[in-house]
Amino acid sequence: MKEEKAMIDEQYEAEIGEYLESHSDYFERHPGLLTVLEISHDAGGGSISLIQRQVMLLRGKADDYRAQLEELVGVARENESLNQRLYDLTLMLIESHDLESLMDILLDDLREQFDADAVELRLFADDNMEKAVNEGEPASLMFADFLQHGKPKCGALNKEQLEYLFGSLAAETGSAALIPLEHKHTKGILAIGSRDAQRFHPGKDTGFLQRLGGLVSHSLARISAEA
Repeated sequence: MKEEKAMIDEQYEAEIGEYLESHSDYFERHPGLLTVLEISHDAGGGSISLIQRQVMLLRGKADDYRAQLEELVGVARENESLNQRLYDLTLMLIESHDLESLMDILLDDLREQFDADAVELRLFADDNMEKAVNEGEPASLMFADFLQHGKPKCGALNKEQLEYLFGSLAAETGSAALIPLEHKHTKGILAIGSRDAQRFHPGKDTGFLQRLGGLVSHSLARISAEA
């Protein structure tokens, strides 16, 4: 009998569910039921009305939307700040007329803006790049794939790469951002290092680094033309 009753109850519940689903205005026509019907409340183990439950669900969704909005606002503010930094750096690089002054600007600005512990610039002669790779020149072998890919890269580097880029600071560098540079007859790498292993993690957005690479590349091209 109990099994038969359970089957009948399940059938009724299914029919009720189908009816309510096809008559979505049911509770609008019978608003009193919203305060009479009760469901279990997980937090306190008691019961609350259906309308209270609905309010709780709506509040939860509102909190989720608020958190998403705050995250979007935070990203927008960060992007605005980065764009302003890039604009300020552009104005400073316009004033540079040799490689030494350009490096001084990059070192000072990027260390401050990125809270970086090291900033290095390495240039390779493009005409000799293929020859250097074929002959096994260490620097070209270490970064040939990266330069060919042509996009910034963030994350940890191997020991040889760290030592080549950061020298005595290699052992202290936990993560780095590599930015490919290219102009006319020269290719290079702008490397920004940090002691923090998570400062330049692989998932970091590289859009700003891409724009920075273009800016530095064009500055190098201008300096090369003026020399």
